[in-house]
Amino acid sequence: MVKQERAARTREALIRSAAEVFDREAFSTASLSTISSLAGVSSGALHFHFANKALLAEVVEEEALARLLAVTDRALPSGASRHVQLLVDVTHGLAAALCADVVLRAGFALSGEMNRPRHSDLRERWRLWVHETLRRAEQEGELRPTAAAGDVETAVVAAAVGFEVLGGRDPAWLSAPTVTRFWRLLLPALVPVARLGGLRAEGTRLP
Repeated sequence: MVKQERAARTREALIRSAAEVFDREAFSTASLSTISSLAGVSSGALHFHFANKALLAEVVEEEALARLLAVTDRALPSGASRHVQLLVDVTHGLAAALCADVVLRAGFALSGEMNRPRHSDLRERWRLWVHETLRRAEQEGELRPTAAAGDVETAVVAAAVGFEVLGGRDPAWLSAPTVTRFWRLLLPALVPVARLGGLRAEGTRLP
């Protein structure tokens, strides 16, 4: 049991260290020796858990995907524009998580790497979630007739990925005020005037 617990701790340390390295370096330049050194384990211990860098990156992506799914797995808020408010809330949640969670940031960074196979494309998973949420909002009449869900999807996905990339250099891009300003700009073009009063660009806090 003690050996299993030690092995589990070593594996978690390696995943986090790999995430930190992938977060600041390209996959192609990240070295296993740097990752093992940061984790405080030998190269042999690293290879015991992960045969190569590609496999280690896959595991980081899997861990990051689990974190993304946890961010998007929120109950619908109340109100006439509940799907739009959910989109606002989850965008705030994603920005906060990207700021605080290096594994999630690394997963998104790996999704943007063009020189390696994508195991779990977090950016595409995010796009699909936005697409489905807007589809439901459109079905329930939450969007302006002139607001095409596809155009809104493009704006929201591009903004979130932009915040993610820029936030790697300046955390202010992932701050609540930045996300709030984005939604204050977009919401009037997205929802009918009669529904604006019930929406909170700063997001809602769930109990």
